Amino acid sequence: MSSGPHISISAETISYFANIPISNSILTSLIVSAILILFALIAKKKLNTRDVFGRPGAFQNFSEMIVEMLYEFTNSVTHNSKKTKVFLPFIASFFLWILLNNWLGLLPGVGTIGLTHEPKEARLPSIEVKASEVEPTVEVIETTDHVETLEVVGDETHVEEAATAGETHSEEAATGEKAHGKTFIPLFRAGTADLNTAIALAAISVFVTQLFGFKYLKFGYLKKFFNFSSPIMFFVGILELVLELAKIMSFAFRLFGNVFAGEVLLAVILFLVPVIAPMPFYGLEIFVGFIQALVFSMLSLVFFNMATISHDEH
Repeated sequence: MSSGPHISISAETISYFANIPISNSILTSLIVSAILILFALIAKKKLNTRDVFGRPGAFQNFSEMIVEMLYEFTNSVTHNSKKTKVFLPFIASFFLWILLNNWLGLLPGVGTIGLTHEPKEARLPSIEVKASEVEPTVEVIETTDHVETLEVVGDETHVEEAATAGETHSEEAATGEKAHGKTFIPLFRAGTADLNTAIALAAISVFVTQLFGFKYLKFGYLKKFFNFSSPIMFFVGILELVLELAKIMSFAFRLFGNVFAGEVLLAVILFLVPVIAPMPFYGLEIFVGFIQALVFSMLSLVFFNMATISHDEH
């Protein structure tokens, strides 16, 4: 009898490093980070390299194309080259890191290659009855011929109860071992399919937004949240403060919900019809993975730019 598709809403721990749990989503995120760092180092090394005809190589053309597209994307919102250069590293990091995580989760083996965890046998405490702990009872029986003294060590009822309890515990341990069985833990899981990672990305985006606000507006940025010029502006400021905190949950659940739902859909389709039917859904998830990375980067860019503009400029 084949088991169903493995679906877990939370990331699962696969190992420990200095008593710190390492989940499958963290492992995938580390791989994505290593790929991006390696790509950047190679691109820097091959910068300004030319072939015998004085033309740049294919790798340099590819890397320059990515940087140029992201630059134009950022500049289309800021309309300011200085702001674009400041925002670009954050927007490019968000877009590329989320995109690679989304697409890496679609590779064969992600979610299917893993470890088999066998839980430890549940050992219940055994009950031992020592003869020294049971007080002997002496029963004297009088007969017509002589007096017989019989010594009965222990209480037969207590001994039988102890033996019965020991057998019951042994049966429960054996039954529990059969019930638990082995647990499959995937070795890889898309980092964006982990709610913790999505919340961390959202928190970083909102935190950097506040940094840019103070960078460009100094302490006048606080006027956006605490404005006592009129009751209406004071109420608007409180709403702005609440919205800044709500952005974290909005960002996180939008990213996590779409990516995790796509993984569940693919897992179910692969389990039901594993050959041809999943192909259209793979194409759909490739598109959704790109859109989610673009949406997260676009919203972060818009919030970065809005934080640098005061209400008077609005």
